[in-house]
Amino acid sequence: MPKEIIVPAGSGKPLAPYSPGTKADGVVYVSGTLPFDKNNNVVHLDDPKAQTRHVLEIIKSVIETAGGTMDDVTMNHIFVTDWAHYGAVNEVYAEYFPGDKPARYCVQVGLVKPGALVEIATVAHIGKP
Repeated sequence: MPKEIIVPAGSGKPLAPYSPGTKADGVVYVSGTLPFDKNNNVVHLDDPKAQTRHVLEIIKSVIETAGGTMDDVTMNHIFVTDWAHYGAVNEVYAEYFPGDKPARYCVQVGLVKPGALVEIATVAHIGKP
């Protein structure tokens, strides 16, 4: 099965060997997305709402570059550094998924860079190519 690497215009260089997204057989897999600027610096320090919005905007750009919309998202994997941020993350998350909600899970973890409070990886089904 052929795959297509998805890199939205203006994306920074990833921290590790991965692509922002991969599309195969009508499914888009979005890598774990952190609240980074184009130089991999954490943005919106100490603000879980702003970091969540930043992450979801990056995810949205990957999905749209692949030809889909946020309505095509079927699964989100959410990682938070502190359960105290769970409510703030959910508040912003609900703005991006106002209708039928995708499946998801959320776990508390340590993230790759200090200051990052949330990371989200996504799967979207946008149909057959």
